Amino acid sequence: MGLQAALQVIYPPQCISCGALVASDFGLCPECWRETPFLSGLVCDQCGIPLPGDAQETAHCDDCLTVARPWERGRAALSYRDNGRRLVLALKHGDRMDLARPAGGWMLKAARPILRPGMLVVPVPLHWLRLIRRRYNQAALLSRAVARLAGLDHCPDALVRHRSTGNQDGKTRDARFANLVDAFSVPRRREALVAGREVLLVDDVMTSGATFSSATEALVSAGARSVDVLCLARVAKDG
Repeated sequence: MGLQAALQVIYPPQCISCGALVASDFGLCPECWRETPFLSGLVCDQCGIPLPGDAQETAHCDDCLTVARPWERGRAALSYRDNGRRLVLALKHGDRMDLARPAGGWMLKAARPILRPGMLVVPVPLHWLRLIRRRYNQAALLSRAVARLAGLDHCPDALVRHRSTGNQDGKTRDARFANLVDAFSVPRRREALVAGREVLLVDDVMTSGATFSSATEALVSAGARSVDVLCLARVAKDG
C-alpha cells in the first residue's frame, strides 16, 4: 500500500462543507453539492449575476446597463446564498484556508470565457490593520489558486489599500461607492509590472461592485491595458 493510500485509510476524505465522507479530497458530498448554488447558464457579461435566457447569448443586467463599470467583463462561481454563503464565510472568517483550493477550481471554470493568455492575476487587498487581525487575505488565497490552475502570472501585492474602509454591510449603494473612492493604488515598485497588462482582478464577494470599481480605477491609472473581474460569490439583489 502506498503512502497516499495509507493516509486515506487513516484519514478518509471528508466533505469540505459538512465533514461527511466523500470519494476524494477537497470535494463536496452530494447533499452539500445540491445546496451549493453554482452559477451556470446565462449570466451578466460584466458582473456574473445570473440572468434568464439562453447561455449562448451575451447579456448585461440592469445594474451594469445603468452604472458605469470601469472594468470590461466579469464572472462569479457561486451565488452568495445557502451553502455558497456558508463556504465564503468559512474561508473569510473561519480560518478555512483549505477552501481556497477547491474554490479556485470553481472560479477557474466560471472565468474560462474571460481568460486570455498572459493575463496578470491580482487580488483585492486588505488594509494592513485588517490583515494583521485576520492573518491572511482570502482574496489573495483565491487569486493564487486561480493563477496556478490557469498558468498565469500572479502578483499579490500589485495593489495596496492605503486607508481602512471599514465594513460595507448595511450601506446603500451610493455610500458603498463613496466609501471606496481613492482607496487603492498601485505601489511604485509594481507600476512597471502592471503597465500594459491585461489584469484579472479577484475578490471573494461582489455586492454593488464598489470595491472592484475602485481597485480597477487604480490599475487603469497605473497603465493596465484592461481589467476583468472574478469573484467566488455574487450577491443577488434579493440576497
